[in-house]
Amino acid sequence: MGSTKPEKEKKEKKDKKRSEADGVTKTKKDKKDKKDKKEKLKSAVNAALDDQLEVDTSASVTVVKDGEEKVAKVLVPVVGALVPFAKPLADEKGTKKIMKTVRKAAKHKTLKRGVKEVVKSLRKSPASGPGNTSFPGVVILAGDISPMDVISHIPVLCEDVNVPYIFVTSRAELGAAGSTKRPTSVVMVTEKRTGGKKDKAEKIDEEDEKDFAEAYKDLVKLVEKESKQLKFT
Repeated sequence: MGSTKPEKEKKEKKDKKRSEADGVTKTKKDKKDKKDKKEKLKSAVNAALDDQLEVDTSASVTVVKDGEEKVAKVLVPVVGALVPFAKPLADEKGTKKIMKTVRKAAKHKTLKRGVKEVVKSLRKSPASGPGNTSFPGVVILAGDISPMDVISHIPVLCEDVNVPYIFVTSRAELGAAGSTKRPTSVVMVTEKRTGGKKDKAEKIDEEDEKDFAEAYKDLVKLVEKESKQLKFT
C-alpha cells in the first residue's frame, strides 16, 4: 500500500517524458500563438462586418460645386423589417415633417414617450364617436419594432377613441427626434402641455407658441389625410 504513491509519480514522469518526445506537450508559447491567432481572426471578422455595414449604410452622391464635380458619401439610416400592420406609413417627405414636429413638441414639453405613457393618455381620452374631435393628441409609431406585440394593441386603442395615428420607418430616428438617446417605439404629440405644473418663472415665447400650434395643425392634417387615403385603397 505504501509503494502506491511513488509508483504513481514515476508513471506520471514517464508519461510526461513520452509526450515531450512525441511533441504533444503544449508550451506557453504555443498557447500564446493560438490566442494571437484567435484575436487576429476575430479582428478580421469584425473588420469585414464593419466594411459590409459601411457599404449597406452609405450611398455615393455627386455634388457640383464651382463647376467641379465631387463625390461625397451620405449615410443612410439602417431600418429593420417593418411590422405587417404599419399602415398608414409616412413617406420620406411626410416623415421629415413628422420628425420636425416631434422635435418641436419635445422642446415645447408636449410630447409623451413610450408605450406606458401613450396608452395611459389613450385610456383617459373621451369615448369614440363620429363627431369626436377632442382627441388628446397625435400618435406616431415606429414600424421597425420587434417583437410586434409591443405596439400591436396601440392602433386599436387609437381607433377606439378616434385618435389619429401614423407609422414611421425608424424607431432610432423617432427617439432622436424626441430628444432621447434611446430608440422609441411610440410617441404622442399633444396640443397643450399636460401633467406636471408649470414653473411660474418660466416664460413661453408667443412666437414659439404660434409656431408649435401651426406645426401641430399641419401634423393632424397630414395624419388624417393619410388615414383617409388608406380607407379608400
